[in-house]
Amino acid sequence: MTQPRTENINVASLDAMPSPRELKARVPLGDAAAASVAESRATLCRILDHSDHRLFVVVGPCSIHDPRAGLEYAQRLAALARELRDTFYLVMRVYFEKPRTVSGWKGYINDPRMDDSFHIEEGMERARAFLRAVAELGLPAATEALDPIAPQYLGDLVAWYAIGARTSESQTHREMASGLSAPVGFKNGTDGDVGVAINAIRSASRPHSFLGISQDGVSAIVRTRGNRYGHLVLRGGQAGPNYDTAHVALAEQALAQAGLAANIVVDCSHANSFKKPELQPLVFRDCIHQIVEGNASLVGLMLESNLVGGNQPIPEDRSKLVYGCSVTDPCIDWETTAALLRASAPQAGPALRARAPRAVS
Repeated sequence: MTQPRTENINVASLDAMPSPRELKARVPLGDAAAASVAESRATLCRILDHSDHRLFVVVGPCSIHDPRAGLEYAQRLAALARELRDTFYLVMRVYFEKPRTVSGWKGYINDPRMDDSFHIEEGMERARAFLRAVAELGLPAATEALDPIAPQYLGDLVAWYAIGARTSESQTHREMASGLSAPVGFKNGTDGDVGVAINAIRSASRPHSFLGISQDGVSAIVRTRGNRYGHLVLRGGQAGPNYDTAHVALAEQALAQAGLAANIVVDCSHANSFKKPELQPLVFRDCIHQIVEGNASLVGLMLESNLVGGNQPIPEDRSKLVYGCSVTDPCIDWETTAALLRASAPQAGPALRARAPRAVS
């Protein structure tokens, strides 16, 4: 009797992927870039410990699809970061993976050619090269941790991670976050519930053991120490925005009840601005006003920004893509971004410097 097939029935193929070690040999991390990443992480940890008064701002394209435009944005942001370094610590948003409810472009790693060919091995190498270029500018990089294997390929180049609203409740992502080498912001659920993110912060702070891969690409049991730099990101929800004074105060209370530090980041995009880019500056200014009025828990803000405002569909003829314009969520343009940050820095600076340092536990 022939034994019936019982595995990989819905798998069309299994294509080889280079190991993390092989990919890092192709795109090695130089000494200057490694020092930049390490210092970036240390700075963000000091901000979260409230021993560095500055506000960190994660700002950049909704997603990277054109590395040339992305690098131009990074160069502009690096110059602005130096200009505003006494008040804001600017971190470039470098998102390569896009979670999808049903369908759509899954991001630069999954589909770098934007044609549903899914050359993931090519996307991972290009993503690593882009992150290295950002680090060589002395600019910190932030990304979303979506695929649990990707950090083994890219994690040495990332200064800050986000766990998205769709995955904050995922055990897999909480376990992964416990082993990440950088601070992690957990977004509230899509329904606006902050409890999901708070439970995720608590979970990720503890040691875990789970299945993963080694640097040689071999299946391994990953045993983590726990990540003590998890924090809350408010991004709004189905009921509307949650960045206002009342929602921030409620989030502070929820964090206190859970025994967690009052560290809150506000994402000015997504449901907080109803995905309307022109509303992002209003959210940003409101949060700056809260800081000026004495708020001590807001440690970071997030903006979706690109060289060109708005967004565009992906055309069949890729040559018709508008340079520097998002192919995912709409963004504010560079001029609006720079003007907003420049105008906000002198407003927020005195209040940020007046914040009392907090003892590190």
